[in-house]
Amino acid sequence: MLKAVWTKYTLRFIRQSRTSREILDEKDTYFIKIYDTQNPTIEGWGEAALFGGLSADDTPEFTNILDDCCASINDIDINAIPSSAIRMGIETALSDLNNGGQHQPFMSGQIPPTCINGLIWMGDKQFMLDEIAKKLHLGFRCLKLKIGGIDFENELDILHSIRKHYSPDSLELRLDANGAFTPENAMSRLERLSKYIIHSIEQPIKAGQISSIAAICRESPIPIALDEELIGLKSDDEKCAILDEIKPSYIILKPTLCGGFKESDQWIEFAKNRGIGWWATSALESNIGLNAIARWTTTHNVSMPQGLGTGQVYSNNIDSPLRLEGERLTSDTDNIWNFDAIKF
Repeated sequence: MLKAVWTKYTLRFIRQSRTSREILDEKDTYFIKIYDTQNPTIEGWGEAALFGGLSADDTPEFTNILDDCCASINDIDINAIPSSAIRMGIETALSDLNNGGQHQPFMSGQIPPTCINGLIWMGDKQFMLDEIAKKLHLGFRCLKLKIGGIDFENELDILHSIRKHYSPDSLELRLDANGAFTPENAMSRLERLSKYIIHSIEQPIKAGQISSIAAICRESPIPIALDEELIGLKSDDEKCAILDEIKPSYIILKPTLCGGFKESDQWIEFAKNRGIGWWATSALESNIGLNAIARWTTTHNVSMPQGLGTGQVYSNNIDSPLRLEGERLTSDTDNIWNFDAIKF
């Protein structure tokens, strides 16, 4: 018989001198542990990474749902779990348990080196230029810049400075506007950005403006990627309708926010059937969640850079075998984890 328990853990961000529309000091996450009462030393671990303010899971019922899922773990219907983050955590813990409780869900052994993009947080011009220089020094050949947090002209200056030194053949640039543009100014801004040879831009306008983002996708000189637009959609019909109406070039999959891993698999199938590209991105999970996403991602034999580098933003992240070697995420073969800070 299986038993499941959960606990809350507060992650603390490494403070940086940056300006942003959001500066967080800490973030709560929830760990799930599942084991067989006949063999309790073998445990499967998962993370339900509640993303306050963005996730549809951010409701007062979150911990009640966790309680119910743990109580019914022996006959749980994962598809019926109403929380995306909890579904991901349960999927991870069960997969880990089935793989022998080695904290290797979805695929056993070392994570094959997986190319990721270097993430540049929003900040003032000098901060962003300094961060870009650091990433380039580490060998990143794909950078993702969050824009919309400072003056647009300064952001153009930053891109101009990058392209003066790095051609599109040597450095791929991705942008994430996080809905900072409006339907009225989006096209003019996209036209000005396009001169810097941008691979793609995520969510140029706020989610929910379906006809506007569909028009932008038709006319934009930069390929459009959907991110927040995917959050909260549950039925296959809803997902297919969004892709058919908007027709983006890419979708960004955050399993914590997009329904978990099985739902993300469905997103991939729907996208492939429509000629739409995709990549996976973490959503400020701890190393437990990041490990799960990285392992799941490799099962899809990805080739393009993924968005899996946010594990370094915490001062009290869980010590893990995950390693970032230049632009490639991998794991140590010794597979050593330290869960001493987690108390159930």
